Amino acid sequence: MSQLRIATFNLLHGQPLAPDGTPRPYPDDAGEPLAEAVAALDADVLAVQEVDRYQPRSGGTDQAAVAAKAMGAADWRFAAALHGRPAPVAGWVPDASAPAGIRVYGPGEVGDEAPPAYGTALLTRLPVRHWRARRFAPAPFGLPLRVAGRRGLTPVPDEPRAALAAVLEGERGPFTVVAAHLSFVPGWNMAQLAGIRRWIADLPQPYLVLGDFNLIGAVPRTVLGGATALDRTAPRERVRELRTARRARPALPAQRRRRVREPRARLQGWYDLARTPTYPSHRPAVQFDHVLAVGVPRSAVGPADAPRAAVSDHRPLVVQVSL
Repeated sequence: MSQLRIATFNLLHGQPLAPDGTPRPYPDDAGEPLAEAVAALDADVLAVQEVDRYQPRSGGTDQAAVAAKAMGAADWRFAAALHGRPAPVAGWVPDASAPAGIRVYGPGEVGDEAPPAYGTALLTRLPVRHWRARRFAPAPFGLPLRVAGRRGLTPVPDEPRAALAAVLEGERGPFTVVAAHLSFVPGWNMAQLAGIRRWIADLPQPYLVLGDFNLIGAVPRTVLGGATALDRTAPRERVRELRTARRARPALPAQRRRRVREPRARLQGWYDLARTPTYPSHRPAVQFDHVLAVGVPRSAVGPADAPRAAVSDHRPLVVQVSL
């Protein structure tokens, strides 16, 4: 069974960085550093966050399309969390001509005249059975954060977030992958993650949930594990057979009749496929980026890595999995 390379990468809109983490100017071909970074990952499935589409700050590049071409993705989608342009510290200035609600772009929309957007993308070399997308509203309040070029802490408002799910065709059958970028507001991001678990409940397992969750340690897997991802320990048909056989036997007063009990639902364990710091990229100290799974045997998980890239303040997270 061949292993797939599953990866997640917060792009920071493809911003080139120096070895010490300071921003560098975009080259004339603004998408080139991003394309090189994505090609080096050699991912079969890639979730990317903080993705620009036609934004002036990143050279007007359709970054999802650039990344898809660089990795040889057979199919991909970009979910716009918002349409508009970034405003320093204040957040975003919405585009009045933008469509209401979430808008999803794919290979058929490359080169269109849609307004500038920002969001999340999911790209894959595998056949896709089904796509779906959702948008999360921003938290009603922000947080004081460190902002590059400013001293101390600066109040930063939250922003809308987007998630994409795809049912992919693997060698062992279908499985579901989710790409997500969650709020930096504590509690709000946990509710978003729990909402994702409910949102994909009707899609086939195994599940892989990838992205920048702005959560560390055991919190993401605890949130997902606390949701009701249940699996029966025995099929219902077997229980019915046992009950039928019991009723067919003649009653023997001297014997104690055994009750056939419905098998108990067993909580499946979500777990991290890789545990390694990913932020900041020049000196990783914490892991905001995760690859979480349920229904994937631990024996199917291979090596993981968080290589240095020439773009973004996050490192990509790559793990090999047999699916």
